[in-house]
Amino acid sequence: MSDYHPGCFSSDCPSRLLFDQIADKWSMMILAVLDDGPLRFNAIKRRLEGVTQKALTQCLRRLERNGLVLRRVIPISPVAVEYEMTSLGRTLQPAFKALYDWMMTHLPEVEQARQAFDQKLAAFESEPSLDVAPRRNMQR
Repeated sequence: MSDYHPGCFSSDCPSRLLFDQIADKWSMMILAVLDDGPLRFNAIKRRLEGVTQKALTQCLRRLERNGLVLRRVIPISPVAVEYEMTSLGRTLQPAFKALYDWMMTHLPEVEQARQAFDQKLAAFESEPSLDVAPRRNMQR
């Protein structure tokens, strides 16, 4: 990470928008699902438990706009659409696989950190003399 430039995090930098779109909740999972080959919309939806039709549609459009996914209309009756990763999208796979490997390796440590944090927070919140209002809205 020594080659990154803090200026690239400014709100008007195009790399920030692209980073936001690649690293969002569904993009990485969609690209992982498409790693095995082209899939129709409903097949992608079935493999991504919890994704709504709207969220999947919007994410696929962003990925297509960024050149990472190709949308192909299949001329059958009724008309079907399938999506596949482009060669540009495939260039992200090594980075995603490295991130996945890191996650699987360090998940037990992350779980321990979460538990320790939650225990500290619970102890802190149980103290009647402390004002904890700002911390109550904190996501776990």
